[in-house]
Amino acid sequence: MIEVERLTKLYGRAVAVDRLDFQVGRGEIVGLLGTNGAGKTTTMRMLTTFLTPTSGRARISGHDVLDEPLQVRRNVGYLPESVPLPGEMRVVEYLRYRSRLKDVPRSERRRAVGDAIERCGLVDVGRKLIGQLSKGYRQRVGLADALLHDPDLLILDEPTAGLDPIQILEVRSLIRGLGERHTILLSTHIMPEVEAVCGRVLIISRGRLVVDESLERFRAESAIEVEVRGPARSVAAALGAMPGIRRVETLEETDDVARFAIIADTGTDLREAIAERVVRNGWGLRSLDLRRSSLEERFVRAVADADLPVDSSPDSEAA
Repeated sequence: MIEVERLTKLYGRAVAVDRLDFQVGRGEIVGLLGTNGAGKTTTMRMLTTFLTPTSGRARISGHDVLDEPLQVRRNVGYLPESVPLPGEMRVVEYLRYRSRLKDVPRSERRRAVGDAIERCGLVDVGRKLIGQLSKGYRQRVGLADALLHDPDLLILDEPTAGLDPIQILEVRSLIRGLGERHTILLSTHIMPEVEAVCGRVLIISRGRLVVDESLERFRAESAIEVEVRGPARSVAAALGAMPGIRRVETLEETDDVARFAIIADTGTDLREAIAERVVRNGWGLRSLDLRRSSLEERFVRAVADADLPVDSSPDSEAA
């Protein structure tokens, strides 16, 4: 559905997106995460043909964003973070107008508009002026607009930004329902939103892809926290050399006691083996605890591990 190969966007010497590579299969709901200025919005604008890549390739449903932009737009429904809606038009009037712009066949426009209104929960406000609607309903109008031509792919940029808690829950439920018929790429910085809606997550930092994993894997990953009386460097080296351990992070260190977070392979509980290794080396085992990793913790760790400092970039105001 989405194929991205070394996709890059430069603004002068500033790198907004740096050689991105990823794929999204049909029927997936994928969360695109990143700090402000990471390049999320720039990536989405290139996928929707609103921005031209500096280099690299991207294909939507087999159509190249550079060579076949009209075909790409026919296969994509895009909801930007700030939906530009005319307040003086009624909901039905606006959607009929948009259906003409999107080349929906005249014989299908009434059905397309009615279907979008029903799917987005706009039946009760169809005759109201858009300017009289709450922000939550305006987001729904934006989604209905994105659905009019029944695209294969929906690209949603911060769809719940600025909504109240009830509106957020309603829009999330709507997105889950849309995922039954559409592939969805969802950009957000709200971790609970990704956990509630998505099946997979992409994390980018300063335009680079640093994580591409399923939410199931995130939920399965755990960290073992251990506090040991002994030489910190020797303890870390001994634990890091154990089979099944990805890395050892030193959380706290004093003269003779250190606390570590041990990241093991998914689904592996090494607490007994760790205790045995510590005791066998003659060190004092002070505590040992298994802690499940949250998406938020994984996000922070991924950005830190990438060693890419966060600062402003040309798309930071919208990313």
